[in-house]
This record gives sequence, structure tokens and C-alpha cells, in this order.
Amino acid sequence: MTKVYPNATTETPRIPKQISDREVEVLTVWKKSLLFNCNGFTVFDTKGNLVFRVDNYRAGNKTEIFLMDASGKTLLTIRRKKLSLSDNWMVYDGENSVNPRFLVKKHVNFLTSKNLAHVISCTQSNNRELMYEIIGSYAQRCVGVYDNRKRLVAEIQRKEAAKGGVSFGGDVFKLIVQPQIDSTVAMSLVILMEQMFGSRRSKSI
Repeated sequence: MTKVYPNATTETPRIPKQISDREVEVLTVWKKSLLFNCNGFTVFDTKGNLVFRVDNYRAGNKTEIFLMDASGKTLLTIRRKKLSLSDNWMVYDGENSVNPRFLVKKHVNFLTSKNLAHVISCTQSNNRELMYEIIGSYAQRCVGVYDNRKRLVAEIQRKEAAKGGVSFGGDVFKLIVQPQIDSTVAMSLVILMEQMFGSRRSKSI
């Protein structure tokens, strides 16, 4: 069976040009929980080390999702915004339930279907500024995240096996993270793309 996680000696991923002197991260995202009978995500770095995990312990719950590190520590909590007519989600540091870090709003203008969502900052002064714009097709695993200066800061791309160019399909893909965005934030946007546009939205993540 082809390995899901990358192998540094056999795979040379296509890495976009850097927009700073810091290192670009290339992560492999597997839409599968490490726990039996759970749904979620498992994320590896280029050496095959576990970086992030998402495990849905409560069946049927789609209103609260925890992004954890390899040890199970909660890094970000993602909660669906209550009493909202549209698909809006609040993202908090750790397991906090106050002072959200940012808001992600699903784009509802069907005339521009490639515009998927907007990421908006949340401050105590209630100033709402656009942080990122998410454009592309999540179903095709072809998504770009652009900052407020229109720079590409993260990408979701299809992943192919090192031998023969065989595609893994939609459940295994690459997340390319530029230095201008935190990898935890980028992964939280992947989780929300699954919630908003995933093929199994009727199920928990």
C-alpha cells in the first residue's frame, strides 16, 4: 500500500516561491482520525511526523471542533456561530470560549462561486478587518488562501504518490503553508472548508 505520509527521500513536493525568508511548510493532510470509529484529520510533516490531529469524539456534533497537536493538546477551538443565518464559524485559542481570534464566513454570492469564504479578524474594539480570502474548489482540492495584500499564503493541492504519479484521491492532499500565515490557522481553514464544502457534510467531520 502506498504510504500516506510523505517520504523525504522519494518525494520532492512542488513548493511555491517564498514570500519571506522563513521556511515554507508542506504538510500531508489525511481525512481520517487516528481513533477507531471517529472522524477527523491526521496531518504529517515531510518527515512523516505527526503534526496535527482532529478527532470527533461526540458523534453527530458539528458545532465544536478541536484542532490538536500530536500529543492531544488543543491548539484552536472552532465553533459554529449561534443564531447565524449563514455558515459562520468562530475560532478561539486553546479551549477558550471568549474573545475569538477570528471569524470565517462562507461566501454566499453564487455569481462568483470560486470565492469560498472570508476570514475576518476579531478584536476587543469590534473592528472587523479582512485577514484572508479563500478562493478555488475544495471538491477538487485546489484552493488558495490570500492575505489582505492579495499574496498567496496557503494552498490546498492534490497529492500524488511518488511512484507512477498515482493520485491518493480527495481524502489525502497537501497543505502548503507560507511563512506569512501560522500553520495552525491554515489547518483550521482546511477543517472549515470540509465543514462548508465537504462531500459528507451530513456527517460529523
